[in-house]
Amino acid sequence: MSVVLELNKVVKRFGGITAVNELSFNVNKGESLALLGPNGAGKTTIFSLIMGEHRQTSGSIKLRGEEISKLGTHKRINNGISRTYQVPRPFNELNVLENIRVGMMPDSIMDMIWKKSDEKLEKKLADNVGFSSKEYYRTPSELSMGDLRKLELARTLATNPEIMLLDEVFAGLTVGEIEHMSQLLHEKRKEGMTFVIVSHDLRSLEPLVDRAVAMTFGHQIAEGSFIDVMADEEVRASYLGE
Repeated sequence: MSVVLELNKVVKRFGGITAVNELSFNVNKGESLALLGPNGAGKTTIFSLIMGEHRQTSGSIKLRGEEISKLGTHKRINNGISRTYQVPRPFNELNVLENIRVGMMPDSIMDMIWKKSDEKLEKKLADNVGFSSKEYYRTPSELSMGDLRKLELARTLATNPEIMLLDEVFAGLTVGEIEHMSQLLHEKRKEGMTFVIVSHDLRSLEPLVDRAVAMTFGHQIAEGSFIDVMADEEVRASYLGE
């Protein structure tokens, strides 16, 4: 399997606090990798570093073998990386379809002026994540937390990513919505998409992933199959409090 994303000895300091401490792991093309750890372990910071929302203090981040550490977030999205957020970030003045449309916008202002919106595709993306037609024109204030999670995923899919970084994608969803979301992610994997997933819903996460990386206090403590990582004594002590 070819390595599509590579982190090598990545460090991120905020003042005197080391949020990520020489973290290294690879993600293979078409793989689904779980990033595990207790709250405050640095998982969301890792996503922000991969997306260029923060810049690492040291270390290397490569996409398909090319260093991307100096690229801005928009360039990284254009290169095929996208993410959801633990706290949804919709455009509150836009409805569901308009929020999805933002992810489909072209790079240049002139292209944006001449490009017509593709409402058929917007509706397809909305349908894929579980929105009904009566919800297309609702604004975020009219949506439940579960619906906001679905909107986050639809907006991410609208960028046509190769790699998706999913941050607590199951949080706030009902059992039925989790089943629908899991099925959608399985289908996207069959299409060749690569995932890195953060979730505290371990029961829903386990069937979706090939491998897991566990971290605490910004550094890696275990890597391997999901079952082996969750059986690791240090992981259980830090993640499960055992």
